[in-house]
Amino acid sequence: MFKTKAKTNEISAKGQNPNSNATTVIGQGTALEGSFSSNENVRFDGQLKGELKCQKLLVMGEHAFIDGDVTANEATIMGKIKGEVTIQEKLTLKSTAFIEGNIKAKTLVVEEGARYVGNCKIGND
Repeated sequence: MFKTKAKTNEISAKGQNPNSNATTVIGQGTALEGSFSSNENVRFDGQLKGELKCQKLLVMGEHAFIDGDVTANEATIMGKIKGEVTIQEKLTLKSTAFIEGNIKAKTLVVEEGARYVGNCKIGND
């Protein structure tokens, strides 16, 4: 009834598909507790009490809340984070973003209205 075409891609030694553009979606109304980790892109619109690690792009929605540390390669934040934020490349804080904790990123883009309370270290160090 349903047919799919299998596509073969090389899988790295870590079990990751280097050509994947997959996105993990955590919807609004979802509450998690503990550590959350993804090797793919993440769209996060829920609530998390714990640590979030994303190997690629993290997009955090306007109503999302994380009470814990966030680590990602790149991130666009529209929600609230209470914890340390460490981004390997570019961090974008949209106008609705609020971070209570220290920020470390290679580059930072801050829209008017975005807020953070804590230290901010930008650059390659």
